[in-house]
Amino acid sequence: MDENKTIELEMGAGGKKSEELISNIRKVLSVKGKWKNTKDDGAVFDLGRDAINCVSTKQNNLVFTTDAFIIDPLFFSGGDIGKIAICGTINDLSVMGARPIGLSLSIVIEEGFPESDLRKIIQSIQEISKKENVPIVTGDTKVTEKGKIDKIEITTSGVGIAKKIISNDGAKVGDVIIASGDLGEHAVALLSKRFNYQTKIKSDCQSLTREIQSVEKFLTSAKDPTRGGTAAVLNEMSEKSKTKFILEEKTLPFKKETVAISELLGIDVFSFPSEGRFMATVSKNNSQKVIKILQKYNAGAKIIGEVEKGNGVWLKTKIGSIKKIEVPRGKLIPRIC
Repeated sequence: MDENKTIELEMGAGGKKSEELISNIRKVLSVKGKWKNTKDDGAVFDLGRDAINCVSTKQNNLVFTTDAFIIDPLFFSGGDIGKIAICGTINDLSVMGARPIGLSLSIVIEEGFPESDLRKIIQSIQEISKKENVPIVTGDTKVTEKGKIDKIEITTSGVGIAKKIISNDGAKVGDVIIASGDLGEHAVALLSKRFNYQTKIKSDCQSLTREIQSVEKFLTSAKDPTRGGTAAVLNEMSEKSKTKFILEEKTLPFKKETVAISELLGIDVFSFPSEGRFMATVSKNNSQKVIKILQKYNAGAKIIGEVEKGNGVWLKTKIGSIKKIEVPRGKLIPRIC
């Protein structure tokens, strides 16, 4: 990190600048101990044999993740900061093949924040916690002077247990790329409040645990497209697995309204985040089976491309040309998750 530089807003939006900032932080925090997968959505600690119920003959893994949430606006169609906080952490565990078993909840509240709004946020958290059977087991609450923060900030951490780890570096040549549903709808719903446009689209914010558990044995890699959207996530998966991702424009999982709004706002639709979808790679032999299962949860689940030798993420357009999809740069969407 350069002592003469200051932090820019773009560094927190999930694109190239975010990648550089996180890389610089990791260079300082270099000690990992016995933890593995420290560059995935969760870090993994091998608990050894017979760690769960004293009967398993396979190795079992503890998966640990944490995330902070600063969202504007706090309430939007399909959710609020509380729902997105608990679903986000549950999903970070789930995409790694872990069963979430407990979460922590840390809240920093600005002086003057309405208690009625706080109650709504906590109720959202409780509803998901009860529905998913993932308890909030510890936490912390602080109140700070007015103006020190913007309304409320939430940090959630979670732990889960996994027998098989699904990393985001496991894509293999010959695999197909799957989206679990239409993408970018969280961005559309949240930005409608910021820019005051009308839309019927609701945020896709939801827990992914059941969906992923239903197909996890077939997945070679997986990740949820939150900050930085589809472009950031697929570039990360491609780079880590040392493969090339080829997407088909005609099968892109974006609703027409989502594309229209991205064009209206001048923001690349590939950078629109989702909070209740995941991207995955599976072998071609298992692909139709996986799609059939996922479509029980979301009719928009589909195959959107293939994995080949090479590197980078590329889009095959409807007219047959090839266009590279870069990690998002420039105008991104801050404070969205």
